[in-house]
Amino acid sequence: MSAPGGGAPGPRNAITDVEGLLVGHHHRIGDGWATGTTVVLAQGGAVGGVDARGGAPGTRETDLLAPENMVQRAHAVCLSGGSAYGLVAADGVMRWLSEQDTGFPVGVEPHEVVPIVPGAVIFDLPQSEWGNRPDASFGYAACDAASVEVAQGGVGAGAGAKVGSLKGGVGTASMTVGEHTVGALAVVNAHGEAVDVNTGCPWAADHELAGEFGVTWPGRAGELSSDGPGGSDAGTSLNTTIGVVATDAALSKAECRRLAMSAQDGLARAVRPAHSMFDGDTVFALATGARELPEASGPFGVPQRAAVLDGLCAAAATSFARAVVHGVLAASSVGSLRGYGDVWPEARRATP
Repeated sequence: MSAPGGGAPGPRNAITDVEGLLVGHHHRIGDGWATGTTVVLAQGGAVGGVDARGGAPGTRETDLLAPENMVQRAHAVCLSGGSAYGLVAADGVMRWLSEQDTGFPVGVEPHEVVPIVPGAVIFDLPQSEWGNRPDASFGYAACDAASVEVAQGGVGAGAGAKVGSLKGGVGTASMTVGEHTVGALAVVNAHGEAVDVNTGCPWAADHELAGEFGVTWPGRAGELSSDGPGGSDAGTSLNTTIGVVATDAALSKAECRRLAMSAQDGLARAVRPAHSMFDGDTVFALATGARELPEASGPFGVPQRAAVLDGLCAAAATSFARAVVHGVLAASSVGSLRGYGDVWPEARRATP
């Protein structure tokens, strides 16, 4: 199957295919815990943008990313469980970055910096005993664990995630578009379903690239709640899918926001319904600036920059949708939340 946006998966099929980005997870599972934190580190900083579309967002430092505001580059994005309590995980990320003398310069000495760390949280409080939620140590530990290799499923901020009737998790994907790379990381914790419960097929399965999913879909209804998206508590559940889309292109803050907006389109393809009043769907965008966009005009006077940006936005939507599928397929059952593989055990890899 092919997907809109063109291109092929990057070498790792992960957001870290965008050179200069690292991802780290830290979580606690068991003994009354099912929550964690995921950090995307931008080595050298990256121009940032953000788009929030859910009715119940939990965010930090998003105003800094507005195009009209002064600060241009973010140094990390912190994604965490714990609802609004989990926003404190970004304090640990700031401490870790400050120890590396990384941040926005505010003095003459190398250590006189303020790290710029936007963040967002998911609502996963019911999966842990009350009071068990990420603190600053989670963000610091996630930075310590940062690598180009990205674990998926019930890890980091996805440890306590739920998507509709299933266990949610962290997923990632990437693709190449001409000379550029676009990558996405999603923490899938949606009010809606990411899978057609009548067939076991993810809504975004048609976005597969080069056989990456490699699954023979079950084609039968799963043993899930019949109360609709979110199960029996659909009317009161509080959820959020959060994530990051990134590229190696040199984009402005306004162009980064356009990239984040497009990634939200990918979320809408992968989750039904998306952007509900019970979701806080927020996507950050990072542009490392390693590759310039063309400035000349093409046929009929259309700016080449706009045409290339349009391709990057299409790839952002496709990559984010694929990251959602990866997160759902990789998630294992935790407590009463059943993972995809336990509901549809006959789903199998089509290739070794």
